[in-house]
Amino acid sequence: QVQLVESGGGLVQDGGSLRLSCAASGLTFSRYAMGWFRQAPGKEREFVATVSLSGTTTYYADSVKGRFTISRDNAKNTVYLQMDSLKPADPAVYSCAARTIAPAPYAYWGQGTQVPVSS
Repeated sequence: QVQLVESGGGLVQDGGSLRLSCAASGLTFSRYAMGWFRQAPGKEREFVATVSLSGTTTYYADSVKGRFTISRDNAKNTVYLQMDSLKPADPAVYSCAARTIAPAPYAYWGQGTQVPVSS
């Protein structure tokens, strides 16, 4: 019933940009904070960014601060991750997740979208 579907992943050169989208269904989207996570080969999944229910407040991992931007459109039930100035450490599987007010766990997860290693 609840479904989060990521899209927008793909190969991009170092220093390039990519915009990921996550479309949510089966839940009241505006009642959930949304987050982006990533997992690179051989590494644990790590937090990337989160955005509040209204979209007003954002928080970023230090590794992406100043380069990535998380946003949401509650009318479209969609959360975005704009990735600029991509670096060699950024390739990974990027997943979106939904949760109620912290410290609640992220209850719903998407399958992820691949941002491949640059050639």
